[in-house]
Amino acid sequence: MPEPRDESKPLPPPSKKLPASDVLLKTEQAKRWMKRYRTEVAASSSSLLSTFVAYPLDSVKTRMQAYKFASFADCVQITYKTEGFKGFWRGVWSPLASITLVRTASFSIYQKAKYTYDDWIHRATGHSPLVIANTRDALPNLFTVGCFGAAGATSGALITAIACPFELTKLSAQISVLMAKRNPNSGSDEVIRQSYQEKGTFRTAQNIVKHRGFMGLYSGFHFHLLRDTFGTAIYFMTYESSKQLLANARGNSPTSPFAVVIAGGLCGIVSWAAIYPIDSAKSIYQRNCLTSHRDRTHTPKIQFFNPRMYRGLGVSMSRSCVINAIFFSAFEIMKKWVNRLEVDEELLRANRPNT
Repeated sequence: MPEPRDESKPLPPPSKKLPASDVLLKTEQAKRWMKRYRTEVAASSSSLLSTFVAYPLDSVKTRMQAYKFASFADCVQITYKTEGFKGFWRGVWSPLASITLVRTASFSIYQKAKYTYDDWIHRATGHSPLVIANTRDALPNLFTVGCFGAAGATSGALITAIACPFELTKLSAQISVLMAKRNPNSGSDEVIRQSYQEKGTFRTAQNIVKHRGFMGLYSGFHFHLLRDTFGTAIYFMTYESSKQLLANARGNSPTSPFAVVIAGGLCGIVSWAAIYPIDSAKSIYQRNCLTSHRDRTHTPKIQFFNPRMYRGLGVSMSRSCVINAIFFSAFEIMKKWVNRLEVDEELLRANRPNT
C-alpha cells in the first residue's frame, strides 16, 4: 500500500526544461545555420586554436624584427628574464578575437572570390580551375594557379583595412617593455615611448589617436597592403597547388589529412620567405611610429637580401608552419564534420512561423 504524502513538504518546482520538440527544432535550426556558414564556422574555430598555440613564436618573431638580439635563444632568455613566462603571451587575448575575425573574413572573401574567378575563367576559356583542382591525377596549371592567386590577392588587399589597426596594437603589446627599456631618451619621444607600456588594446589605440590622430591607427598601411596582397596570393597558390600534387602522388582526395597538413605547413613557409623583408619594414616603421613624434618618424626601405631584414625569419617560418598545419587540418576536419550534418528540412518547414 502506498505511503500517504506528507502535506507539510512543498511540492518540487516545475521543470524548466524546454519541450523536446522545441529542443529538436532549435538543434535543427543550428545545424542549418552551420551548414550555410560552414566556411566561417570552420575558419573561426580553427583560427582560435592555431593562434593560441603559436602565439609565443609570433611574439618572439616581432621582437627580433623590431630590436636586435644575438639569436633566437637570446631573445627567449631576455624575454623570460625581464617579463617572465607571461611575456611570451603578452597581448594574446585581443589577437585571439581580432585574428579570428580577420582570418574568418579573409577566408570568406577568398572562397567567394575563388568561385567568382573560376566562373570568369570558365566562361572565357572553357576550363574550370576548381574542376581541374579536384580531378584525380590532374596537375596544377596556369588556370588553377591564376585563379587561386587572384582570389588570394583580392582577399589580402580587402582585409588590410580591418587588419592594420589590430596588428599595430598587437605589435605595441608585444614590444611595449622593450620600447621602454631600449635606447632611453629624454624629451617628448621618451614620453611617447613610455605611454604605451603595459596598456591594453583599447588604451593603446587611444594613445595612438592622441599622438598621431585617427589615421595613426593605419600607420604602416602601405607596407601592410603590399605584404598581404602578395603574401596571401602566394599563400593560397602554394596551399591549393601543393595539396593537389601531394594528394595525387598518394592517389588520395585533395582534402586527405596528409595533403592538408603538409600543404598547410608549406604555404606558410613559402609565403613568409617571399614577403619577409616587407613585413620587417612594416614592423620597424610601426615601432618607429610608437617611439617617436609623427614629424620625426623614419620610414625604412624594403631591402631584399639585406641580412638585417631577415632577422627572425627562421622563427617566423617555424611559427607559420605550425600555425598553418594546425589551422588547415582543423579547418578541413570542421568543414567535413559540418557537411556531414543532416538537417530535418521537413521539421523546419512544418514549424515555419506564419507570415
